[in-house]
Amino acid sequence: MEKILEVKDLELSFHTFAGEVKAIRGVSFDLFKGETLAIVGESGSGKSVTTKAIMRLLPEHSSEFKNGHILFEGRDLTKLSDREMQKVRGKDISMIFQDPMTSLNPTMTIGKQIIEPILKHQKVGKAEAKKVAIDLLRMVGIPKPELRVKQYPHQFSGGQRQRIVIAIALACNPHILIADEPTTALDVTIQAQILELMKSLQKKIETSIIFITHDLGVVANVADRVAVMYGGRIVEVGTVDEIFYNPQHPYTWGLLSSMPSLDAKDEKLYAIPGTPPDLLDPPKGDAFALRSDYALKIDVEQEPPFFQVSDTHYAATWLLHPDAPQVEPPEQIIERMKKFPGSRYYSATTGGAN
Repeated sequence: MEKILEVKDLELSFHTFAGEVKAIRGVSFDLFKGETLAIVGESGSGKSVTTKAIMRLLPEHSSEFKNGHILFEGRDLTKLSDREMQKVRGKDISMIFQDPMTSLNPTMTIGKQIIEPILKHQKVGKAEAKKVAIDLLRMVGIPKPELRVKQYPHQFSGGQRQRIVIAIALACNPHILIADEPTTALDVTIQAQILELMKSLQKKIETSIIFITHDLGVVANVADRVAVMYGGRIVEVGTVDEIFYNPQHPYTWGLLSSMPSLDAKDEKLYAIPGTPPDLLDPPKGDAFALRSDYALKIDVEQEPPFFQVSDTHYAATWLLHPDAPQVEPPEQIIERMKKFPGSRYYSATTGGAN
């Protein structure tokens, strides 16, 4: 597959009154043409900071790139000037934010807000730009777009406003669309509609998507690959099936175990103990060690490297070291692994049951 974005060894800090917050600590991942990469993790894991770093939307006076590169079409985005980045934002890389009301200008018609990036990045007149805006509204499912293009954000429902934000993001046919928890503020029915819309639009315009979420149920519906983040690092990456049905990192086990299930026999829902680490003073070894029931002695002394599980699956846990003791994952995770042919718990002769 053709690689469209490459993040390499990215380190980013925030300078605060309390000290230096090491928010991103050696993050690396690739995004391929036409795929959806989901980045998941608890609040504070570094998901949104990573994508805002790609867009260069972090405050320059308090944030600093300490190391690494963000390579897009042969250019390192960390090295571009503000003027050069203005040509990338909206045209090549667009972003959908969580709350559409904070993304839309309440004093401007939605037509003007869609037309603005078209006029800025494409060589078309106002009449042609308005026609494109109407076509975009129709494409994202806004009824009577010829009339509604003249209306203001408060005249639309929450789901319709999110559709308008998507239309603005797609106005210049970007190569990459970053969606930062775009359905969190919506009810379940509208959420499903927006996710279905994004999947259909991706096929039409052949864009690549980075989808940020803490909702693993959403990930299962939209992602091709998944990167799991914790404590400013990526701790596991693989295809959506590998992460859901053959997870290797104890943190991924915890996230999956805490998902509500209609098949659950126990009424009590699992919760990962403890809280994420303080990145003013990051832990020395595996950041998840203090919250893990599976931590080894080396976990608090030395940061684990990535171990290869398959050609597409990697996890940063000492449990995958050849000399590590073999531990049994939680029962919920074993039940998942029984369904995955590459898992040690899978048995083809018994139809997946071991």
